[in-house]
Amino acid sequence: MLLRRLLIPLLMFPSLAWAQAPAATEPAPPAESTAPATLPASTSAPDAAASTDAAPPPAPPAAAAPSQAVLPKDLSVWGMFLAADWVVQGVMIGLVVASVLTWTVFVAKTLELAMAVRRQRRLLVALDSAPSLDKAPASDLVTAAQAEQRLSADTVDDRDGVKERVASRLERLEAATGRRMLKGTGVLATIGSTAPFVGLFGTVWGIMNSFIGISRSQTTNLAVVAPGIAEALLATALGLAAAIPAVVIYNHFSRRVSAYRALVGDTSAAVLRLVSRDLGRR
Repeated sequence: MLLRRLLIPLLMFPSLAWAQAPAATEPAPPAESTAPATLPASTSAPDAAASTDAAPPPAPPAAAAPSQAVLPKDLSVWGMFLAADWVVQGVMIGLVVASVLTWTVFVAKTLELAMAVRRQRRLLVALDSAPSLDKAPASDLVTAAQAEQRLSADTVDDRDGVKERVASRLERLEAATGRRMLKGTGVLATIGSTAPFVGLFGTVWGIMNSFIGISRSQTTNLAVVAPGIAEALLATALGLAAAIPAVVIYNHFSRRVSAYRALVGDTSAAVLRLVSRDLGRR
């Protein structure tokens, strides 16, 4: 009995050891606590990449509007006049009126001088062919000479004095005729000398307003500055357009009037010859 009690535990020990060996040698399962911790970290990067890929691209910048849309100005002469400052408009109107006046004087004095020269030439031809002052055609010069002869009728042997007095009357008539022909040309000299400066005043005023506009708009864009400068320069252009023809026409009339006065001088000389001839007959 004692031997049986000793052998039974010895026989059961190997079986117990064999049964516990697999449990001891079996590999431990991976820790589940680490897997869930790493999954969000591993999946966060793809999600972020996907979110950035899914974001819409930024909108492109709006295209710059064309210059016509930025500055809708009519840069014709009439459009610049309407858009100009009231001072510049007044300068332009004055210069246009001066230009119209210049061409009006040109047309009127051209017709007047042409008729006067034609009439004076016919008178000169008639005086050269007249035998005496009494048979000469009527004119201012002939009338003045006849009046002086009547006033000097009671003088005795004073032919030289009569001729001097007649020459003095004729000389005054020549001067009066020249002044009459020059009437109206003085405005041409005034326009020719002052129109450029009036136009320059309008230009300076317009450019000053342009710089004020630049200061207010805080931009130096040429599309903003150019219309105001163009409006200002239009005043200078109108000033030159009024001054240049005025100077040319004034010089033209000065030569024509000088030629007319020379023709009147020839006519008065013909009258004086007739007076001297009549005095010689007496």
